[in-house]
Amino acid sequence: MILVTGATGSIGTHLVRRLRQDGAAFRALVRDEAKGRALGCDFAVGDFEDPGSIAAALDGVDRLFLNSAGALPVDGAQPMIRQQKTAIDAAHRAGVTHVVKVSVWHARQGAKLSQGAHWEIEEHLKASGLSWSLLQPAGYMQNFLGAGAFTPDGHLISSYADSPVAYIDCHDIAACAAALLTRPHGENETFILTGPHALTDADLAGQISAALRRTVTCVETPPDALATALKLQGLPPWFADDLAVLVKEVAAGSQATTTTAVHDLTRRPPRTFEDFLTAHLPALRALTASSAPA
Repeated sequence: MILVTGATGSIGTHLVRRLRQDGAAFRALVRDEAKGRALGCDFAVGDFEDPGSIAAALDGVDRLFLNSAGALPVDGAQPMIRQQKTAIDAAHRAGVTHVVKVSVWHARQGAKLSQGAHWEIEEHLKASGLSWSLLQPAGYMQNFLGAGAFTPDGHLISSYADSPVAYIDCHDIAACAAALLTRPHGENETFILTGPHALTDADLAGQISAALRRTVTCVETPPDALATALKLQGLPPWFADDLAVLVKEVAAGSQATTTTAVHDLTRRPPRTFEDFLTAHLPALRALTASSAPA
């Protein structure tokens, strides 16, 4: 039995669908009962902030998909560290044998925000005595379905200059997780997951323009300018500055390399950005249409 945490998120929804198609025995962990019912599968209502609910959801489970919210603008240690460590400890007590954890590319000690937090969780998992697989994806294509990706008039916010990024569709992250959860391979291994191509912001704008059948340009917003804008929107200055550090790393090429991990795990190539745009075209149109020029 597999427990899927984050079951209604950008990765979890795809994973639930894949496991159901594969006929795997699994349970989805949700915070909202109505959303659990909508998934159409076995589910448990729980929350990372309620360790008792996690323990109950793990009853009869031998494999865990571990995924939660990312870095938050809060004082002190990131909540995700305590939450995921607690879940790992509960999994060990419940007799879980294997954990597939979603991390981030370049997770490392002392890094900013989620990179440093995920490194600390990874180390706890490795020391837990459980078998593990780590998924370290590049930037999500799904980030382009968020309002922060575009200006109010529907153009692409560009903070990476000419540096390409090997974006990945969350559909492929879920497919890799399903392979690791249902087949006996990948124990105690780390997989860097990317899409098939590394694309510059100009490349992205061109493909989005073709999909929307209107011109979408890049609006240059360097990392420090991005941090300033986020501060004006109310984010704590330290959080905005830390985010700018991570953006600068990507702009320097930290996610410019593609890997074969998706194909190695799933035996099929990862989705292209064009595939992603085709699959999500109505949502993209709705996101960019409200104030875009006719």
